[in-house]
Amino acid sequence: MPLKYRVGLLVFVVCVCADQLTKYLVETNLHFGDRRSVIEGFFYLTHVRNPGAAFGLGARWSPAVRGGFFLSVSTVAVGIILSFFHKLAPGDRLSALALGSILGGAVGNLIDRIRYGEVVDFLHFQLWKGYSWPDFNFADSFIVVGVALLMLEMVATEGDSHAPPESA
Repeated sequence: MPLKYRVGLLVFVVCVCADQLTKYLVETNLHFGDRRSVIEGFFYLTHVRNPGAAFGLGARWSPAVRGGFFLSVSTVAVGIILSFFHKLAPGDRLSALALGSILGGAVGNLIDRIRYGEVVDFLHFQLWKGYSWPDFNFADSFIVVGVALLMLEMVATEGDSHAPPESA
């Protein structure tokens, strides 16, 4: 099995398991709507549900429209990620790690949408002047980290694809 598949599969499995385990722990240890201080005034564990996407986008749509839309978008996204993964060079570990992380996050949230029709969120940060960042979960974090890694790789290797061919 090529290295890219081993790396991607390992990262994918770790991300999905970590996401689902943390959501399970939140669901079994916090009542819905609870908030526990970890670092007072800055970081809290919560137990909330997000029927929408990032920042609550689409949360007010009817459940039938919302459910169909987000399940469809998630399924298409998984297909696109797998397509990108397939096109990677056999030894491309960094891109495999990034795509495995994005895929793990997407599937983690897709599992929630299939089970509950919404996503379990539990990480809450209160920032400057009382501004609260919208609650999120590990799956969201894995997606952001994976995208950031892909962006860093693209910036770091930008000149490689435009370099003139070496003469023999």
